[in-house]
Amino acid sequence: MGVVDRNELYAIGDVARRTGLSVSAVRYYADAGVVTPAASTPAGHRLYDVSAIARLELVRTLRELDAGLDEIRRVLAGEATLHELAATHLALLERQEARLRSRRAVLSAILRQDSTAEQVTLMHKLVGLSDEERDRLIDEFWTEVSAGWEPPERMVEWWRAARPELPDHPTAAQLEAWIELAELVRDTEVRQAVRRELHEACTTGAGPLMTSSPMLDTLEAGAAIGRPVMDAACEQVPPDSPRGREIADQWIGWLTGIFATPDSPGIPDTPEFRIQAADHMLRGAEWDRTPPEGPFDRYMELVSTVNDVPPERFPFEWLAAALRASAVPAS
Repeated sequence: MGVVDRNELYAIGDVARRTGLSVSAVRYYADAGVVTPAASTPAGHRLYDVSAIARLELVRTLRELDAGLDEIRRVLAGEATLHELAATHLALLERQEARLRSRRAVLSAILRQDSTAEQVTLMHKLVGLSDEERDRLIDEFWTEVSAGWEPPERMVEWWRAARPELPDHPTAAQLEAWIELAELVRDTEVRQAVRRELHEACTTGAGPLMTSSPMLDTLEAGAAIGRPVMDAACEQVPPDSPRGREIADQWIGWLTGIFATPDSPGIPDTPEFRIQAADHMLRGAEWDRTPPEGPFDRYMELVSTVNDVPPERFPFEWLAAALRASAVPAS
């Protein structure tokens, strides 16, 4: 807006140019009692002072923010503050955004799955579930997966702890992941497949040993030892550095202790054993790069997406290099 003389009155065409409003809009706001002219000419032409022009500029801004005329009248009359108006409209905008994200998630799922009308209705319902309803759905899933056999209690606690927690303002990706996850856990065949998968993992081969309380204690200790490995790899610490050797020694100390008993010291720490452990790490890296195949893996992947917590990749290659370097006596 150009320079305005506070004592001067301006014709409606000039007011329109200064405020960016059309002449008809300026007339409309006057007729609606929102911003009335300061005076009029003998011929009835409306005249506006600088205060009216400023108020019209505010009206234009608030209208662009979708404020209604009644709200604008209250602000101009001092019955409501701009802060209160902004808070009201921000809350409305956030609700609109949430609805748009939900619609986008459902539409994306429709395109991805070529869904039927019944499935669309179900997806819309799943997006709108409350926190309690989502928790109940996950609890029902794990109750059925654990039924008919006796999985290790600590394993069940771990499985149940891995649950989706949709935030108040989820992204479209989080909503899409929740829709897929909710459909997954509701599927009877999926529940049976997960039960078979976990039952076999816990009861066959090395399963009973790996899910026993002593072994779970050892694995939990290994998780603590694994943290320095991940930190060192993230910080790009050279595997053959003194710190790399220290971490390799800690890892080997834990690994040889797994099979120790009161009657046996366990596996001896030798250069050959460290090389063998390094080879196992490289095979672990190859396994880790394999895309998830079973429904349980997909469940965990979707939970990570919903919770926006990408699963941490263990640095198998870094540890393999550190173990191999530590097999050579320090000079």
